[in-house]
Amino acid sequence: MTVEIRDIQTIITQPNHSPLVIVKVITSEPGLYGLGCASCSRQVYAVESVIEHRLKPLAIGWDVSRIEELWHLMMFNGYWRNGPVLNNAVSGIDMALWDIKGKMAGMPLYQLFGGKCREGAHVYVHADGPTVEQVIENMHKRLDDGYRYLRVQHGIYGGVSEHIAKPEGAATGVYYDPRDYARQTLELLERIRAEFGESVELLHDVHERLDPVHALQFAKDVEQFKLFFLEDVLSPEDNDWFRRLRQQTAVPLAMGELYTNPREWQPVIAERLIDFIRVHISYIGGLTPAWKLTAFAALFGVKTAWHGPSGTSPVGHAANLHLDVWAPNFGIQEWYSVKDLDYEMFPGLPEIRNGYMYPNDKPGLGIDIDENLAAKYPPQPLHEYKPEMFVRLPDGTPAKP
Repeated sequence: MTVEIRDIQTIITQPNHSPLVIVKVITSEPGLYGLGCASCSRQVYAVESVIEHRLKPLAIGWDVSRIEELWHLMMFNGYWRNGPVLNNAVSGIDMALWDIKGKMAGMPLYQLFGGKCREGAHVYVHADGPTVEQVIENMHKRLDDGYRYLRVQHGIYGGVSEHIAKPEGAATGVYYDPRDYARQTLELLERIRAEFGESVELLHDVHERLDPVHALQFAKDVEQFKLFFLEDVLSPEDNDWFRRLRQQTAVPLAMGELYTNPREWQPVIAERLIDFIRVHISYIGGLTPAWKLTAFAALFGVKTAWHGPSGTSPVGHAANLHLDVWAPNFGIQEWYSVKDLDYEMFPGLPEIRNGYMYPNDKPGLGIDIDENLAAKYPPQPLHEYKPEMFVRLPDGTPAKP
């Protein structure tokens, strides 16, 4: 008997820092549904509109077992494709269908992918602070909690910049000085290695805040501190510069947070220009392209390090984890500051113990949502849209966030 899609619902909620978009696919089989992540955190209503007006009419009545075919129709039938809004909308339905497939098989998704390569996935967490002393203090706390991989940042992305000399009449915004940021970060890493030695695995996120030539210089400068990886040192627009970085520095490179098009990640993987691919799974279209990307990266010795901030919903984190425990080329998984509310709203949210994230053995993604509780936490207005949050260079020029 064919099981069909009967309805698709979009749930928007905000239990933590970022608004979340959860897609619920309801089937013709009573009680059988699936959940997916479509959390394009700065475009939540655009994603909702695409699902409601574009993809839902296409998917209603579809055989839930034909995931691959429906993914291609959702992605390509509108002709224009591979953008963050459409990809997230497709991801929500795609993940939900994989969740349904696992439930119908009576297996967790990692079994459908080929079974476990490991019992739990090592995670890294953030240890940030407005001063070097507070970064070090937060590192001690994280280590006491059992984490062994720490991403360190001095202040926000772009460093601490209270003393920037701005031009008269400068617009409000978040100002940063790229050169000063580089100097601050080198001083931070020097202090950390003096405090902790090399027993702690360190990561750092440039967040595309340097132009290519200074990114190259920075990568060479941080090589001495033996990072686990240097994250997003270039923008996707500067992909070609990875060839120069690979030729001139041995610092491990992680890239992909902003990738949405396969032509962005294919060259850097195939030429072995990066060491970790860290795309946001819902931003590339869901689990269907993500497991293919995993297998492609494995061919070239590139490891996975999926993007996993608070803007990834608990459903998305569950999807990350099923790939993590399966993938032979798993590297590391980003984890966020989870609240008790997250666990209440999303029963089955993966647990962290001694620095590892563990899946449960429930069929499918192994996670659910309390819709009544989710409704009590509607999304809040996005502060990034306020002029005082626009990112700017010292002279007021708008910069990449």
